[in-house]
Amino acid sequence: MEKKELLQQQLAAYNEKYDKATAKFPERAAFARQRLYTPLDVEGDDYSEKLGFPGQYPFTRGVQPTMYRGRLWTMRAYAGFATAEETNARYKYLLQAGQTGLSVAMDLPTQIGLDSDAELSHGEVGKVGVAIDSLADMEKLFEGIPLDKVSTSMTINGPAAVLLAMYIAVAEKQGVKPEQLKGTIQNDVLKEYIARGTYIFPPRPSMRLITDTFAYCSKNIPKWNTISVGAYHIREAGSSEVQEIAFAFSNAIAYIEAAIKAGQKVDDFAPGISWIFTAGLDFFYEIAKFRAARRLWARIMKERFGATVPKAQMLRVHVHTAGSVLTAQQPLNNVARITWQALSAVLGGIQSMACCAYDEAIALPTEESATLALRTQQMLAYESGAADTIDPLAGSYYVEALTDKIEAEAYEYIRKIDEMGGAVAAIEQGYMQSEMAAHAYAYQREIEQGRRTVVGINKYADNKKVAEDNVLTADLSVAERQIARLEAMKAKRDRKAVDAALKILQEKAQGEENLMPYLIDAVKTYATLGEICGVLREVFGEYRQDGANF
Repeated sequence: MEKKELLQQQLAAYNEKYDKATAKFPERAAFARQRLYTPLDVEGDDYSEKLGFPGQYPFTRGVQPTMYRGRLWTMRAYAGFATAEETNARYKYLLQAGQTGLSVAMDLPTQIGLDSDAELSHGEVGKVGVAIDSLADMEKLFEGIPLDKVSTSMTINGPAAVLLAMYIAVAEKQGVKPEQLKGTIQNDVLKEYIARGTYIFPPRPSMRLITDTFAYCSKNIPKWNTISVGAYHIREAGSSEVQEIAFAFSNAIAYIEAAIKAGQKVDDFAPGISWIFTAGLDFFYEIAKFRAARRLWARIMKERFGATVPKAQMLRVHVHTAGSVLTAQQPLNNVARITWQALSAVLGGIQSMACCAYDEAIALPTEESATLALRTQQMLAYESGAADTIDPLAGSYYVEALTDKIEAEAYEYIRKIDEMGGAVAAIEQGYMQSEMAAHAYAYQREIEQGRRTVVGINKYADNKKVAEDNVLTADLSVAERQIARLEAMKAKRDRKAVDAALKILQEKAQGEENLMPYLIDAVKTYATLGEICGVLREVFGEYRQDGANF
């Protein structure tokens, strides 16, 4: 009898016995995955084709040859609040505590291209991030922080090109050359239309700004990641793990196609594409997700776009642990949740990470909770042993079967979106939005009906009131201080130089030239973010979800 046939018989006998046992010990719930995985679930796998070796196509086992044995992942803490001075102090504290990269959170007005003194900014200045109105704020934000020594990630999308221009100008004032800069701008505007809502311009002119940054950075800032495709935000808005991969990949495909159409070569700009994913609660599924995503992306880049440079085929991932699953009730439970989320990311082979603070479901992280979030990564790196060997769960029947399943299901979603005409068309038809909404609704219903347990919410709950002492908030005085600073800056600048730079920018926006050089010229005159985006609004129009775009 062949080994396969024998195993099939043994498995059938096991299942028969198990079925009888369930009468006495019923399963806890209707599990989505099968009860046991065996070699039958991964039979026929070609190791070289599906797994290979770390640092080699298809990168299933990691994008670096030695992974964490050679260099640990970049440890970040997502931080930004109130004014540039206050956030600068937090950055210096975190760097001193051992953080190895900065991750900038911008406030809502900045994210949608408004100055702090705009009417729509009232009540939002400095609340969910730092307020950046002009180059003056960016100078304060990075004062005393050498930009040739740190890697900076900026979560900014609609006005990403403008914030990058400010960063370049700050570096120049520090004497740092563009080719020395390392970091990332998120710059993924398509996910804004389906997940976050911090868009400014309609999709097509927004795509132009993205491809302009691709072209400019590939020639001038080679170490800069020109886009961080936001799978994370898609997941946080309610998608499944499979949708997280598929919708983000479809958006990235649209960016690549737009860049190629604009005359750029995939091997030139694709190495500057990076990613932000979430690390959720389903431990093994998350590990398999990262492995499946790397393999699927490598195949897309090689087979669909003909990328030949390894860095153009790699999926380089920054992970942020999932904030949407944290609870305001029994907030210390979040410490455990965040730890296993972070561990799944490490075992999944990511390149950079930021952990949520346990109190983020209540308010902005305090200094104490932000430090604990950083210490969580440091303990995983140095004490847990998780970083000592490469891809330690490879070969697990369960993990490999999940990896195959996730890859196949994500590819099927991508195929459907391709048939619709690509990501932009799918967004315009509301396809991704409706799929995410359906999953989010089903997930919430499972919690409400008790079919999915959330400790402290629908099981083991208590009546203790959520403590609100030692909570960090940005009050209205932040806006007053920021607006006063903005007015003082405007009074000192050369208004003629500002007007001239904005006029040239407007003229160039009406044509087809790369806008990055003109954005850099404008920010150097201390033209504000609102003024620059206002000029672009006049040319590009403004996006409205209700369809009234103009």
